[in-house]
Amino acid sequence: MLKHKKKEQKSLLIIGWREWLDLPALGIAEIKAKIDTGARTSALHAFHVKSFEKDGKEMIRFQVHPYQKDSHNTVTAEAELLEWRHVTNSGGHQQLRPVIVTPVELAGQLWNIELTLTNRDVMGFRMLLGREAVKQRFLVDPGGSFLLSEAKTTKSRKQPHP
Repeated sequence: MLKHKKKEQKSLLIIGWREWLDLPALGIAEIKAKIDTGARTSALHAFHVKSFEKDGKEMIRFQVHPYQKDSHNTVTAEAELLEWRHVTNSGGHQQLRPVIVTPVELAGQLWNIELTLTNRDVMGFRMLLGREAVKQRFLVDPGGSFLLSEAKTTKSRKQPHP
């Protein structure tokens, strides 16, 4: 029998397998994310990824198409590079990805997450929120969608759901 910390579980919010998130430091007001407890680290669709130095710190500048099936709306962002990390992608192949730390907002909560940057153009979601980002913060209902969030813009609401 599994032992559960009942006090902790009662205080955790329940999220669906997909939710709308904000990445305020990156200038992304909303992005549909798949909550992926099978992925350790969170990942964001990014392209034109370039490293550079600013005030003695290694930085990453990149672009994001925050909406699925929309390559016209583009956000350019930059963040301090945490590290380069080998990550096993969904196809089982190792990739060397830049990792940043950035705040994420969901259901009125704002906290920092590690986020790898990779091209997710062929994937169904522009962002994955991995288990490190949700542990001890949320419980995931795999049968629920958008339990704690909804799209704020007309553009987002028009997106087909996978």
